[in-house]
Amino acid sequence: MYRGPVATYQRKAQQQQQQQRLWSVQQASRFTTSALISKDVTVTFIEPDGNEIQATGEEGTNLMELAHENDVDLEGACEGACACSTCHVILDDNVFDSLPEPTDEENDMLDLAFGLTDTSRLGCQVLLTSDMEGMRIKLPSATRNFYVDGAKPSHH
Repeated sequence: MYRGPVATYQRKAQQQQQQQRLWSVQQASRFTTSALISKDVTVTFIEPDGNEIQATGEEGTNLMELAHENDVDLEGACEGACACSTCHVILDDNVFDSLPEPTDEENDMLDLAFGLTDTSRLGCQVLLTSDMEGMRIKLPSATRNFYVDGAKPSHH
């Protein structure tokens, strides 16, 4: 029985919808499974005076948020928008090398950072992974903040 081009088009559209639903279910299942097995990661922040603060956070948390949640003196004046260099951190070589390359925007902001090193990154751009367990993060001795009165943004 001839069904014509409209019926063929409708059948193909239904097949595509079924494939999309199946794919969506598979992706949701994968996401749910990975969310259930997220791991806590413990790192150590080293303040300029040598004081060490251990902090634990979930994978996917950025270093700036982790610092704020644990009362580490890491500014983050732009609140993680990659629009300043006040969350500048200095990482170990092996951790730095394992991270994805910084974006052009991050590199532009790092150019403004006080005490820039070869392993400097912005804390708001570095996400915790299980590979970072035990990592030591140095904070620079100063930041370049555009606040005239020396105010620092507080954690929300």
